[in-house]
Amino acid sequence: MNTAELPAWTGVQRPQRADARRNFDALIAAARDAFAEHGAGASLEDIARRAEVGIGTLYRNFPTRDALVETVYVAEVERLIEAAERSEALEPWAALEYWLDAFVAYIGTKRALVEGINRESPVLAACRRTMYEAGEPVLRRAQAAGVARDDVAIEDVVRLIAGVAAVQFPDPEQRERVLGLAVDGIRAR
Repeated sequence: MNTAELPAWTGVQRPQRADARRNFDALIAAARDAFAEHGAGASLEDIARRAEVGIGTLYRNFPTRDALVETVYVAEVERLIEAAERSEALEPWAALEYWLDAFVAYIGTKRALVEGINRESPVLAACRRTMYEAGEPVLRRAQAAGVARDDVAIEDVVRLIAGVAAVQFPDPEQRERVLGLAVDGIRAR
């Protein structure tokens, strides 16, 4: 996660001092894990304990639960942006699959976070735009190479994969198989 410079629209500033930055990053990592396990209602005291900081340090960095949830959400979107950037070194179809794998991981975290974010949140809207902006060039490159269908938009791909990823499966193998079918549906024929 690149929290060195969180986007200005998050309203959260990463501290300048090295020890404070370590605490900030530890809080985000601990919150991500706690939210994944317990949803957005996870105990803030538990998050502070996991990060090995006091509750005062948590509140100094994140004055409200919403600020913490939104910052973790932004960090997850940043991971998608980084995946899009790393995918540039791959062949077009491999790049698209790589980004979609990162998107599926994001969906798993997003489910836990979205319940704690106001749906009208400017942060959520900005994250959605940023996610589409990161994935669109990856899809366009695959389309230009003739390996992805040219009749789909990034919004179609995101909805398709998000819909499949949101379904509860009896086992991980079936989940991977069904996701593979969805991804294969994007492939050019």
